[in-house]
Amino acid sequence: MELSRSLAQDTPAINLARLKQRPRVGEILIHLFLFLCGAISILTTLGIVYELGKESLLFFNSPDVRLLDFFTSTTWQPSIGKFGVLPLINSTLMTTIFAMLIAIPLGLAAAIYLSEYASQKARAILKPILEILAGVPTVVYGYFALNFMTPLLRGLFGENNVQIYNMLSAGLVMGIMILPLISSMSEDALSAVPRSLRDAAYGLGATRFETAIRIVMPAALSGIIAAVIIGVSRAIGETMIVAIAAGSGPAFTFNPLKGAETMTGYIARISGGDLAYDTPDYNSIFAIGLLLFMVTLILNIVSRRLVAKYREVYE
Repeated sequence: MELSRSLAQDTPAINLARLKQRPRVGEILIHLFLFLCGAISILTTLGIVYELGKESLLFFNSPDVRLLDFFTSTTWQPSIGKFGVLPLINSTLMTTIFAMLIAIPLGLAAAIYLSEYASQKARAILKPILEILAGVPTVVYGYFALNFMTPLLRGLFGENNVQIYNMLSAGLVMGIMILPLISSMSEDALSAVPRSLRDAAYGLGATRFETAIRIVMPAALSGIIAAVIIGVSRAIGETMIVAIAAGSGPAFTFNPLKGAETMTGYIARISGGDLAYDTPDYNSIFAIGLLLFMVTLILNIVSRRLVAKYREVYE
């Protein structure tokens, strides 16, 4: 009797041992495939960093380039040996700020409406229509900014005050382009909040607006922060809109109605030119590209920390 009991108790362990010893080729292949996909993404990132770092080193080793002047000078004219990157950084930040002033409030408002007010039928119609904006080529947005937004701004502020190429029109249209990204991600975060929190707020007498603003949004704050930071990264890295509508001349100005070249716009212009290899002008695009990469990396690190800090876990 005791022997049969011990055999019965040992049977699951024996079966488990046999399962571990049996080769499972399909799972091994899936494991290797997933590992290969992860390794390729990591190796690609390391390759990008290596190439940017190698070419940037050639730029900073040039006798005409000083690291301190690169980050502190307000003149960017490589033809005469002036390599101050502040004008490019300033115009990039200004267009990004104007873009986020459009994308964040409109995107959050659209997300709140789709999550808290719209019916299932309305959401099924409106959300795909909104996301169509994300599929429009950025070059189309660039010419939209140049041919529609700029004349509109010149009509509002005066033709003498608004240049044909200006940072404001590029930033505003860039915000329209980023709007579906922020609204879609924020709507997903808001919809993931449990229904029980809404019902509890309604039971305490809160209105639908109060519930959305004071209950649902704080509960989905981590997802909203992630959406905003991804939108900022998208705005900083945008090329075609600023290359077409913002201008092609570096200028250190805080007037958004004037034209100024951004970092990505400069890279696009120089890459399409006839510059000789291994010259400071040519190597400067890699230094600026490395700077953009570092800015994006810092934004991703900040995003992960903020998401981890404000993340809510529900059972």
